[in-house]
Amino acid sequence: MQAALEVTARYCRKEMEAYGECVASKPSSWQKDCQPLKVSVARCTSSHPIIQRIRQECAGPFAAFEGCLRQNQTSAENCAEHMGHFLQCAEKVKPNY
Repeated sequence: MQAALEVTARYCRKEMEAYGECVASKPSSWQKDCQPLKVSVARCTSSHPIIQRIRQECAGPFAAFEGCLRQNQTSAENCAEHMGHFLQCAEKVKPNY
């Protein structure tokens, strides 16, 4: 996960910061209002192999986390356990290079 975060920070910092600020500033409508920024982050990171591997190998835990966020739009803290499962999975992913 550290490698993925470094890649994201190195190449997609602007997109990640904009998305994070949007989510934080729109607690009840972030899913709709921040969608274009989410797409921007996804587009930016999609070309990096470690992030592609995390998406592939941790798709289940990530889907559960996203589903939880959709169900708890005004109280994302309820999804800490789901996020933890995803992060545990992502930590185990090793780069191919």
